[in-house]
Amino acid sequence: MALSNIFTLLLNSIFLLYSTVKLLLFPLQDYSEECVLNYFHWYRNIFWIFIFLVAFVGVVGAFSNNQGLLALYLFGVVVAFILLLTVLIFGLVVTSKDGSYKVPGCGYKEYRLDRYSHWLRNHVTNSNYWLDIVACLVYSDVCNTVHQDYPTADRFLSVHLSPIQSGCCKPPSSCGFKYVKTFWINATNPTAAMDCQLWGNKEIVRCYNCDACKAGILGNLIMEWKKTEMKLIVALVVLVLVYLIGWCDYKNAENEHK
Repeated sequence: MALSNIFTLLLNSIFLLYSTVKLLLFPLQDYSEECVLNYFHWYRNIFWIFIFLVAFVGVVGAFSNNQGLLALYLFGVVVAFILLLTVLIFGLVVTSKDGSYKVPGCGYKEYRLDRYSHWLRNHVTNSNYWLDIVACLVYSDVCNTVHQDYPTADRFLSVHLSPIQSGCCKPPSSCGFKYVKTFWINATNPTAAMDCQLWGNKEIVRCYNCDACKAGILGNLIMEWKKTEMKLIVALVVLVLVYLIGWCDYKNAENEHK
C-alpha cells in the first residue's frame, strides 16, 4: 500500500469517527441556552452526514485502491470545500454590519435591529421562528439569572451584559425606566420607542417581543459566528491537503490499472 493511501486511510478514519461521534451525541446535548443557534443545528447535522459518507468512501477507496471510489471521494472533498467556502463568504457578508452602540454611563452596549443585514432580520427574527426563540429564552432562565446576580441599579448598570441579556432582559435605556430591586419602574420617556410599551417585569414577558431583543439575538449570533470563522478557514486548509493526498492515491490507482 502506497504511503499516500495510508495517509488517506488514517485521515478519513479520523473524519469517520469524529462525524459519527458528533451525530450520535447530538440528541444528548442540551442546546436550551443557545436558542438562536438551534436554527442551524439540523443544517450542521446534514453536513456531518455528508462528511461521514465522503470519509467512508475515502476509507474503502484507499484500502482497496479502487480508482472509481477514489474519484468519487475526490469529488466529495471538492463539494465539501465549495460548501464551506460558500458558508464562510456568505457569513462574512451577512455579519458585516454591527448593530451595537455604547450607552453613556453603562458597562453594556445596546443593539438596534435596523443596523443588521436584511437577510439576518428576515430569516432569524421572522414571526414564525421568533416564537420558538422566545420559548427558548424563557426556558433557559437567562433573564432571571442576570437580575438575581445584579439586584441593585449600580451593579446592574456597570456590568458587562451579553447581547441577549442587554436586548431581552431589560427595557431600552431611552425609555428612562428606573431599576429598583430587580424591577424596572416609572419610565420617564415611555414614547421613546415601541419597545417601551412592550416591556414587562413578568418572567414570561420581559422584552422578548421587543426589536431590542431581536437585535440582541442577532448580536449574539454574530459573536458566535466570529468564533466559527477561524475554524472554517482551518477546515478549508485541511480539505486542500486532503484533496492533494487523495489525488496521489487516484494517480497511483490509475497507474496500477494501466
